[in-house]
Amino acid sequence: MSFSLAHLSDLHLPVPPGAIRPLSQLAGKRLLAYFAWRRKRRRAVSAAALLADLAAAGAEHLAITGDLTNLALPGEFAAARDWLAALGPPERVTVVPGNHDATVPLPWASGIGHWAPWMAGEATGAPFPFLRRRGAVALIGLSSAAPTPPGSAAGRLGAAQLSALPGLLDAAGREGLFRIVMVHHPPLPGPGGRRKALSDRAALCAVLARHGAELVLHGHHHRPLRGEVPGPRGPIPVLGPPQALAAGHGGPAGWQMLRITREAEGWRVAVELRMQDLSDGVFRAAPATILRISSGGGWSSAIPLAAR
Repeated sequence: MSFSLAHLSDLHLPVPPGAIRPLSQLAGKRLLAYFAWRRKRRRAVSAAALLADLAAAGAEHLAITGDLTNLALPGEFAAARDWLAALGPPERVTVVPGNHDATVPLPWASGIGHWAPWMAGEATGAPFPFLRRRGAVALIGLSSAAPTPPGSAAGRLGAAQLSALPGLLDAAGREGLFRIVMVHHPPLPGPGGRRKALSDRAALCAVLARHGAELVLHGHHHRPLRGEVPGPRGPIPVLGPPQALAAGHGGPAGWQMLRITREAEGWRVAVELRMQDLSDGVFRAAPATILRISSGGGWSSAIPLAAR
């Protein structure tokens, strides 16, 4: 069994023309986000190079870990839906939201509900967490997107998601699937301290320590990050990519390709980081990192991973 998965995050797609009208939408935290957008991201970024690189890589599935929008305007969610449709049908693309997608509270239908087909799980009920089986891979999506006070970019899962997650992990584990947990905020300390942290990450780590997963994918920090959290039989690797569309800040754009192969003793995951060369705009690959994830728990790497 082999499965290829493209992981990208933090697109911060350009605000579409007319989305800010009426200007009365710019109030409170959204107004602060607007000034940040003008300062950091207003310069339009072409997605053509990214789309071409993704198409050439030919991944079987795409995983997007949040922050498709900048200001959480209704027009941004509709435009992001069109962008998702251009990436691929819901059968080939899975998305979870990020903190920018929850800059202010919005009704489901006006906000991330636009992306419902790309977040649809196999069971009815609350939208998160969800489980999507793709071959021998189980994609388990969590939403850490929660409105927070001005100055905060923190995330929160909440008791309902944390209570439902063990059942999904156990069900996929009994089937011998490669369980990938997708969440915008990582379950580890990172740059920005508490202001950008997952507030209930200790509770998420406790669930993972009891019920296990093979891999956690996240976004949020706009740069490649590697780490691990405890699992029931060994540590679980945690991977984050660069921002997928850079706008002259935070380093070059990038994404990562994961090639997952079942082996006799567990799983082999080749992680290829693809970064955009600022001189010509072309995405190029760094040497792949090989992760070997044991069916008994734990993992090892053929190339040392950067410490957080």
